[in-house]
Amino acid sequence: MSVEGTWHLSVSTPVGKIKAVVELRERGGVLTGVARGAREEVPLSGITLDGDRLTWKQAVTEPLRLNLAFDVTVDGDTLRGVSRAGRLPSSRVTGERRPEREHQA
Repeated sequence: MSVEGTWHLSVSTPVGKIKAVVELRERGGVLTGVARGAREEVPLSGITLDGDRLTWKQAVTEPLRLNLAFDVTVDGDTLRGVSRAGRLPSSRVTGERRPEREHQA
């Protein structure tokens, strides 16, 4: 299963919903990615796809300085799971992959 593409995420945190965009690419069998949101762009690390389970880590500075760990299940163009920040309660994550636009001649 390919998880490549641009994913629009919604993270339900104790301080409200946070929107983010995650871009995932595969090169030579290795997944790479970046996350954009809250006026910053951060690289993803430790990206692993095992069946339909996708995990990654990222550090953010907005709205707080946190190290986040994501653990989601991918089903086609949707994903669901959780994000954890240390000892804080986990936050629910949902997302949809943006369809790739077809180029017309």
